[in-house]
Amino acid sequence: MKNSPLATVLLVLLACAAIGSLLLCWTYIKTTRELRMLQSRVADVNAKQQFMNLLVNDVLEYSKRNPQIDPILENSGIKPKPGGSAPATNSPGKSGSK
Repeated sequence: MKNSPLATVLLVLLACAAIGSLLLCWTYIKTTRELRMLQSRVADVNAKQQFMNLLVNDVLEYSKRNPQIDPILENSGIKPKPGGSAPATNSPGKSGSK
């Protein structure tokens, strides 16, 4: 019996497919771990942002009762300075289209 070259070629192809499969599996596991880590970071940032929004809203409500905190809020950019430049608004009566 002669050794068929077809069997050798098929064995090489099987070995290449197995190595490729291992590489793809390793890449999938690595990216899945990275995704989980990034998702936890995003959740942390969203929680901190929500906390800061609640804190800013509470401070703005407090400033309505106690205006002594207004200079701090104006310096930090949370509350606009009085007499500052107001954004330009378009009045509906001045539009040129009819």
